[in-house]
Amino acid sequence: MNQDSTQRFTNRVADYVKYRPGYPREVITFLHDVCGLAKGARVADIGAGTGISAKLFLDAGHPVVAVEPNEAMRNAADAWLSGFDGFSSKAGTADATTLDDASVDLVIAAQAVHWFDPATARREFARIVRPGGLVALFWNSRLLSGTAFLTGFEALLKRYGVDYTEVSGRYGDDATMAAWFDNGFAHKATFPNAQQLDFDGLKGRLMSSSFAPKTGHPDHEPMLVALRQLFDHTATHGTVEFAYETRLYVGGTSNS
Repeated sequence: MNQDSTQRFTNRVADYVKYRPGYPREVITFLHDVCGLAKGARVADIGAGTGISAKLFLDAGHPVVAVEPNEAMRNAADAWLSGFDGFSSKAGTADATTLDDASVDLVIAAQAVHWFDPATARREFARIVRPGGLVALFWNSRLLSGTAFLTGFEALLKRYGVDYTEVSGRYGDDATMAAWFDNGFAHKATFPNAQQLDFDGLKGRLMSSSFAPKTGHPDHEPMLVALRQLFDHTATHGTVEFAYETRLYVGGTSNS
């Protein structure tokens, strides 16, 4: 993982916890029914952040060790998930997880995966997964068009996002993900996902993004003015639909 990327969200943890979307339960169902993941299999969540992806698996009865280098985000995950008997966390990165060899049945990486170096992460994942285990990479991909709101929000990010174009280009397509797994992924699935957001929720969702200019930046206030205008023109019954496609790629240890 790029070292600078580990600190990008330190001052955005509260917004991240409150306003980032979860992942659909269908991710778990697909892993169980299609990929053969055993119920109760031990999971390592790499780049676990505030615990959103870890909670998906904890809710399904899987023990999860969350590996996260950012202390503020890891502390947020600990505060949220400490009530689960199967939860633990470690300070570590995608290329140095601190986990034991062959100690987990499944390695997952969610929204953080696009910050990892594929070659070093792949080697580390192969080390910590038991023989016959799985690697699952998934994330919420925001839809860029289809409604006036989605089109307008994308234009707003291109206008005001500090390094939006660079960051948005890091998410992989099928060819990129086949290369990520080295020998190609074994399974792929996509699932619809969405948030219904009032204006405060939309503002918080925007400010949870590392490329959104913070208070004090000359573009911060103009961005919020533009966001308010976009919301007022596109909201229905006081909310907008923030729509995603959740993309899931799964490979075996031979592809890791």
